[in-house]
Amino acid sequence: MTTTKQRGRYGRYLNTILILTDFILINIVFVATCFITPDIIEEHARVTMFLFNVSFIPIAIWGLNIHTLRAIYIDKIILQSLRVVGIHVLLYLSLLYFLKIAHIPTKSFLVLYGLMFIALPLWWTISRQILKRFRSKGRNYIKSIIVGSNETAQRLYDEMLSDAGYGYRVLGFFDDTCPDGLKDKYLGSINDLDDYIKRERVDEIYYTLSGENSKAIRSVIKIADNNVIQFYYVPQLSKYLSRGFEMYNMGPVPVLTLRRNPLSKHINRFIKRAFDIIFSSIVLLFSPIIFIPVAIAIKISSPGPVFFKQLRTGYRGQDFHCWKFRTMRVNADSDKLQAQKNDPRKTKVGDFLRKTSIDELPQFINVFLGDMSVVGPRPHMLKHTQDYSQLIDKYMVRHLIKPGITGWAQANGWRGQTEELWQMEKRVEYDVWYIEHWTFLLDIKIIIRTILNAIHGEKNAF
Repeated sequence: MTTTKQRGRYGRYLNTILILTDFILINIVFVATCFITPDIIEEHARVTMFLFNVSFIPIAIWGLNIHTLRAIYIDKIILQSLRVVGIHVLLYLSLLYFLKIAHIPTKSFLVLYGLMFIALPLWWTISRQILKRFRSKGRNYIKSIIVGSNETAQRLYDEMLSDAGYGYRVLGFFDDTCPDGLKDKYLGSINDLDDYIKRERVDEIYYTLSGENSKAIRSVIKIADNNVIQFYYVPQLSKYLSRGFEMYNMGPVPVLTLRRNPLSKHINRFIKRAFDIIFSSIVLLFSPIIFIPVAIAIKISSPGPVFFKQLRTGYRGQDFHCWKFRTMRVNADSDKLQAQKNDPRKTKVGDFLRKTSIDELPQFINVFLGDMSVVGPRPHMLKHTQDYSQLIDKYMVRHLIKPGITGWAQANGWRGQTEELWQMEKRVEYDVWYIEHWTFLLDIKIIIRTILNAIHGEKNAF
């Protein structure tokens, strides 16, 4: 669960309270800006402040789900803050221009929205932590029951209780049979459901039995409707199909798609490609500063070309020539044998280039040409693709997007030699997670981590 509704007997009021607090906060930010830069409202002071609040009203209406994100998803909170600030800037400037309000200096605008960008995500994170602690003490919860006692029901139960921030109080299970492990939480058969709901004032029902049992599901839906209780249907899916699903309708039939890929959307692909072109262009523009001395050092260190081109597996399994600075003496095993620690094939210059990741810089040529992205799963040698695709589930899934110079796996320490199969499995796990959870901010986060790791040095960089 990445989001959760505001729970509890008074949960429906929480969003309103929290959004009102947002209004108080942005007014504090406005007043603080007035003290820092007094020239923000030389004229029309009250009108300017009023319009500042009016500009936030559409955001509050549109963003009623702002306060449903859990605190641990800080990336999403920051992204939400960027959206809010960006939309507010456009609305506020439009109102000022339309009403011909006195000019506000650029410095004041920068201070105003800089403070707003810092204050909002900070408040949203703190408010979630306060709510989580409040609920952990047994307050502001909602009473739920689960119909069914199968594996799906038990996994749902464990997840609902895994975080106090969800605000669930699961009373127990209803089913016509009772597994041995659930006797302490077994509340009775489905025939007992109606009486129990009326007695305990239950708020929600989660139905986990097979949807093919039409008699049972119709009975439970009728009970929910008669008692004005929210009904949720939880499909029985294997625990191995635990990734986020996307649902669409084929006529009246709901269909779930297993693999969520944000980069399947045109706008996301455009954002990522635009960033790749801009970023690689800047790097290549200043590349002679590094490329020329590195090329001279490589030539002096050993005979052979400056660049090393190798066929690797790219987007949708298509091969492409990946560029690197040559770090080894020319050898016959370069296309089938990974670099190892203290590898005798490496030159002294090459060892330094690998440890600092400078050897990867020519891959910005690949990025500019469109074969690669700045961030994505690292491209592997053709032999590795052939071998590991037979040994590791979902290995080929990592090719649903363009390979990258750096990736989520590398940013988390999974780079370098893979001596054992589990190491490559872990790398693939991180790559697939990245594909399914891509955001532009995640790319920025990975780039920053990669730069910091290069500065600090990585033990697996050899």
